[in-house]
Amino acid sequence: MKACFKRVGCVSAIGLGTWGMGGGFWTADTSRDGEWVEAIRYALEKGIRLVDTAEMYGGGHAEELVGLAVRGFPRDEVFIVTKVWPNHARYDDVLKSAEASARRLGTYIDLYLLHWPSDSVPICETVRAFEALVDKGVIRHFGVSNFSLDQLREAEACAKKYELAAVENHYSLLNRRDEADVLPYALSNGILYLAYTPLEKGALAKSPLLAEVGKRYGATAVQVALAWYIKRGVVPIPKAEKKSHIDEIVGAFHVKLSDEDFQRIDSAYR
Repeated sequence: MKACFKRVGCVSAIGLGTWGMGGGFWTADTSRDGEWVEAIRYALEKGIRLVDTAEMYGGGHAEELVGLAVRGFPRDEVFIVTKVWPNHARYDDVLKSAEASARRLGTYIDLYLLHWPSDSVPICETVRAFEALVDKGVIRHFGVSNFSLDQLREAEACAKKYELAAVENHYSLLNRRDEADVLPYALSNGILYLAYTPLEKGALAKSPLLAEVGKRYGATAVQVALAWYIKRGVVPIPKAEKKSHIDEIVGAFHVKLSDEDFQRIDSAYR
């Protein structure tokens, strides 16, 4: 199932997050590499063709795992998102980080994001580097993550040769602050909006309301939540390592919420 946006084209309507795979905050963990690669490959086989990672995840080891997992899949059918940490936001550092990420992935980057705003580097310097990376073929699109609307628009204004394509922020039924400005701005301008932590670490799986709605669709609470995001126009990127969890996520592709159920959920979580 695809979701289409003016600035990036069509991507998988649900993505797979990889935080925690391959290690934590700049620290690699190779103890479960086979399991993690298998999980990513399984998600790809089941139809989740967007994978989200970052240079910070395991100090780049998560990117290596993604690179191993995507081998054998048609490259143009997989959309790889990765991110540069703000301490690498200087022009030359962005170039080095992106090229290192591409080497670890073993391929070009579909979407390259500044992971968080930098307190010390002007956003226009970072965006200038992003545009140079597009010219070099290292990345296809660029965007930002954890940005407010003012910060997003400032970054957008810096782009001279290519459009800023995406924003990735924390968004869920339990965290809807972006609905005040960032989300409607993104949707009205064809910007891909990626929602991280969409299931709030399992909290929404326990929702009696979502479970009740799900009974009418033969769906779980998790599947109803993900279907709600898809209908809302965002691309959720839940993390999953177990095949059973991936199967549950994929099942959301087949849940088509009625307008009435969408509004009921919308009102209940206001």
